[in-house]
Amino acid sequence: MRTTTSPTARTLQALCVTVTAALLATGCGRDTDSGPGKDAPAEISGGKAKGKVVMWSMGEEDTNTLKDLAKKFERENPDVDVQITAVPWSSAHDKLTTAIAGGNTPDVSLIGSTWMAELAGMNGFQATPKSFKASSFYPGQWDTTKYKDTAYGVPFSADTQVVYYRADLAEKAGIKDALAGDWDGYRKDLKALQATAGKQNAKLSRASGLTIGFNSWIFWLPLVWQQGGDIYDAKTGKFTFDSPAVAKALKYYASIPKRGLALTNRTDNVQAFQDGVVAVHQDRPWVGGKLRKDAKALDGKWKTMPMPSGKQSAGFAGGSDLAVFKDADNPDAAWKFVKFLTEPANLAAYAKDTGALPPPPKRGTRRS
Repeated sequence: MRTTTSPTARTLQALCVTVTAALLATGCGRDTDSGPGKDAPAEISGGKAKGKVVMWSMGEEDTNTLKDLAKKFERENPDVDVQITAVPWSSAHDKLTTAIAGGNTPDVSLIGSTWMAELAGMNGFQATPKSFKASSFYPGQWDTTKYKDTAYGVPFSADTQVVYYRADLAEKAGIKDALAGDWDGYRKDLKALQATAGKQNAKLSRASGLTIGFNSWIFWLPLVWQQGGDIYDAKTGKFTFDSPAVAKALKYYASIPKRGLALTNRTDNVQAFQDGVVAVHQDRPWVGGKLRKDAKALDGKWKTMPMPSGKQSAGFAGGSDLAVFKDADNPDAAWKFVKFLTEPANLAAYAKDTGALPPPPKRGTRRS
């Protein structure tokens, strides 16, 4: 029996570990009379916010923007002091789970939407006050805050995936328009780009900066959905990793690095895209904001296109939510700060500075 592990198997194993850890985490945490999924909504008092509010934020740029918004909040609430601490995304998950388990949390934090159910299942969050209306948000975005039909936060940023490509490098590969919109054609275009590496495109190393390892499941999972498949069957309550749709998606995803079309080392793919080391990068809206802000020399040299599609179009709706912890020292002021941050003008300011997208309102509704 062979003991080597294929790239496809390694990707599947990484996903299984991630999902299993999330499921196990729902059994951890502190015992309470209410319990996750059964909590009554938190309440917000009238009047201005008072006291100290400690918030964790993820990413340096996000933190700087939030500090500016916090100063505005402090001017409107003279008796409040907001302290924002930056936490790297790479260590945020472990830091959050450790804080919840130990009862040593901040008051409020930015939470990756894919972590919400796990951390709520640990009995870590207060239920969202009734003053935040689900009808004000796009249903899919609001649902990221829910655990067992109870909301435990408020949507703050939204994202999905697009393809960023260096139009200047693609043109040298004979690709004058956007890359192909189907997966087979898309891979052929990557192959054409790869053929120019070190030749027409002197700095180019690999056609694509494909995400491998941490969070790679976010990028290949839409391939499963595009074939009408899924990784979970809600009717049977079972995972469907052994389905043909999952196998086909993993096989295709693994074929990109196997054919030498993508980097396989851990690197900063966005920086590699800026430097022309890779010509294509699949990522979320914040990348466009970063390129416009930090890579002005590339203006007009890069473009975006929708993700290639299979039998149907599908994408991953990610982003971040704001949540107030059960062990918060000042939950009332924390919820008032969340209310402030999710006002339309402040969401717009955050989006402008970070390149993130604000959570979309439900079509036909207007936020109060």
